[in-house]
Amino acid sequence: VQLQASGGGLVRAGDSLRLSCTASERKFQTYVMGWFRQAPGKERQFVAAITWNGRNRYADGLKDRFTISRDNVDNTATVYLQMNNLKPEDTAVYYCAANTDLFTIVTMTSRFAPWGQGTLVTVSS
Repeated sequence: VQLQASGGGLVRAGDSLRLSCTASERKFQTYVMGWFRQAPGKERQFVAAITWNGRNRYADGLKDRFTISRDNVDNTATVYLQMNNLKPEDTAVYYCAANTDLFTIVTMTSRFAPWGQGTLVTVSS
């Protein structure tokens, strides 16, 4: 498994969660790393992404509650998604993914590969 995501769970509205995704190959340290989410019955959607040097991009309406960050340590790259003030509509399976572009952040799922296995976030009202 190239990307390993974790950190999901069941929380109440207003709570916070931090998702993590670790890529255990040095090459990922230069890739754009991103988070997507897929709610039941809906298409997978872009959440946020970050370049190797920390430039980031968020889906509309999420920047005030979500923060993406990353660490490049030894031969691994770890990307985090800090989610605050969670809402029931944030309920989804969250996926991390990599894009081999070094500087350009795109939002299309088709431009990202490989993908992590997904971690479920459930927000109760």
